[in-house]
Amino acid sequence: MLLTTNAEALTAAEQLGDALAAAKEESADEEYTSLLLECNEELKHGLGIDYGAICSSDDCC
Repeated sequence: MLLTTNAEALTAAEQLGDALAAAKEESADEEYTSLLLECNEELKHGLGIDYGAICSSDDCC
């Protein structure tokens, strides 16, 4: 999916956040962690941003 505006990007990020929150509630810790790592890899590949590294810092998340 190609996002062309900031609003589209924010909407997509909110939808992903909502889906991940729901998955966290419904999944075992190991399953959720695997899903989160997979999402981070796809974001890194598609956008060039390593969200796993960003959120592992002490001043984020």
